[in-house]
Amino acid sequence: MSKRTSEIHVQVHLDENHVPSNLYWEAEDANGRGSADSIMLSVWDKNEKNSLRIDLWTKDMRVDDMKIFFHQQLMSMADTFERATGEDKMAAEMRDFGRFFGERMEIIRRVEDK
Repeated sequence: MSKRTSEIHVQVHLDENHVPSNLYWEAEDANGRGSADSIMLSVWDKNEKNSLRIDLWTKDMRVDDMKIFFHQQLMSMADTFERATGEDKMAAEMRDFGRFFGERMEIIRRVEDK
């Protein structure tokens, strides 16, 4: 039985001050290359029992877009946590916080306002 591999590449273009000016990603399974204004990459080191993170954003990333990006990450993390652990009650709590964050950042409307 052969093992399949797939590669994901991230390319970071830096300005003269070493600040990201452009971010590109490419994945074999995605059929092409994409550009991004922000990338968050987390890797679990099982030996150290610690996560390693790379958080990058371009100098052109708007603050309002960063707030939306964080909101979406929070909600996605709740979904992933639930799928990975089966902890549906804690995932619901995480989603509640995501909604709170979205309301406070004025990304989403408050439930009472609808």
